[in-house]
Amino acid sequence: MKKIRIFDTTLRDGEQSPGCSMNLKEKLQLAAQIDELGVDCIEAGFAASSPEDFRSVSEIAKSVKNAYVVSLARALKSDIDKAYEAVQHAAKPMIHTFIATSDIHMEYKLKMTPDQVLDKVTEAVSYAKSKCDQVEFSAEDASRTRPEFLWEVCQRAVDAGASVVNLPDTVGYATPAEMTAMIKGVKDHVKGIDDVIISTHCHNDLGLALANSLAAIEAGARQVECTINGIGERAGNCALEEVAMIMKTRQDYYQASCRIDTKQIYRTSRMLSAIIGVPVAPTKPIVGKNVFAHESGIHQHGVLSNKSTYEIMSRKDIGYPEQRMVLGKHSGRHAFKAEVTNMGYHLTEEELNDAFHRFKDLADKKKDISDRDIESVIMGQQSSQITPYYSLKAFNANVGSLVSAMACVQLNRDEDKSIIEQVAKGDGPIDAAYSAINNIIGVDAQLESYQINSISEGVDAQGEALIKLSCEGKYYTGRATSTNIIDASLMAYINGVNQIISRNKSEQI
Repeated sequence: MKKIRIFDTTLRDGEQSPGCSMNLKEKLQLAAQIDELGVDCIEAGFAASSPEDFRSVSEIAKSVKNAYVVSLARALKSDIDKAYEAVQHAAKPMIHTFIATSDIHMEYKLKMTPDQVLDKVTEAVSYAKSKCDQVEFSAEDASRTRPEFLWEVCQRAVDAGASVVNLPDTVGYATPAEMTAMIKGVKDHVKGIDDVIISTHCHNDLGLALANSLAAIEAGARQVECTINGIGERAGNCALEEVAMIMKTRQDYYQASCRIDTKQIYRTSRMLSAIIGVPVAPTKPIVGKNVFAHESGIHQHGVLSNKSTYEIMSRKDIGYPEQRMVLGKHSGRHAFKAEVTNMGYHLTEEELNDAFHRFKDLADKKKDISDRDIESVIMGQQSSQITPYYSLKAFNANVGSLVSAMACVQLNRDEDKSIIEQVAKGDGPIDAAYSAINNIIGVDAQLESYQINSISEGVDAQGEALIKLSCEGKYYTGRATSTNIIDASLMAYINGVNQIISRNKSEQI
């Protein structure tokens, strides 16, 4: 049985997906969950890219307990210095240095000759190795690199001491047959490659990221680089949950396994989705809500007779929560704690107390509490960890078919404990309320997206508001839930604005 390492780059390549940026608290929260998921490596960011990225890589390095913590670095000594400075306190530090190797990248992006690139590979890997025992080298755009030159590049990396040689399909151009040929070519022509881990990093521009990653495993790769929910540049990356579940479900064919605790998959997927404000598509493999749904009568009959007729894996395999007891307004703290624990969440006493109070507030408004409701309580608690510079005191919205919508909003301002009120018109009650909030706070935020989702079924279902704001080129995600969708919409917007204020204040320090 081949042991395949899982290299998660959600916090680096995944965050580069437009609109998927995260703040430090969110990155630390997600890094802890990804570590619990059982990945082998967490690429925490690109330390040299900005002071903010350096800080996040450094803090993640200090907090992660099990996985290697990796920082990306260009083939430059200054980048490598920053990378090592950021990861040096990790239990298991790693530096990941790269340079482009395809003709088009060398000519138009790097403006370097092949010989200059080869010298850079030797210099960068050797220097990184002098800093850190574990060094990964990536030949950017490897799938479009001339084979003979790629072999030379890999030979230089191996000779300089690389622990991992990564062969990325950077622009999602390759086919599975080409991935197989590329990896076999490297294995046949690079001396000492058997003592090094061959890795693959596939993008999904042509929808082949997963197929190419599996072809690489069959050809001899021992590491797959991927992201939660497949997020990433352009069309995204190979999805971690898909790789992990294929190895679990089709172990008979691939004869490969990984360390992933698949029962953590659903929770990790939901956490990322809540943080970045990007919902998972219903038909998304493994974690989409339709994966275990059956509408066809023939399918329903088959599943009722024997689930394996139409289900090749179970909800339990991915940690899909199944409520074990009915919770409501009369449920006590012990019952709530038991249900939260059964769902796989591990909360501190303080977090549990806060979540329980939120649960009781919800139970006063809603008769039946579902597992999704409990999940939203915990996610909402985590979303509220940003400093509440402003909070919603009250609102009133008027709307009709023949008059302009108008909203009156009152906000609590934490700084001086004052209550501020504004009235504004808009195209609808939400637009009017958002205008009133902007008038109070004075932040120039642009609303990029606004979504309302139902948390559960029934007339008393909670509405989940997900909004994305942009301000000075940065994106912020606000999230809130309530049985009143206007209430949820306003709280989500205020949550996003509080993040903008928090960032502005931290930059002034």
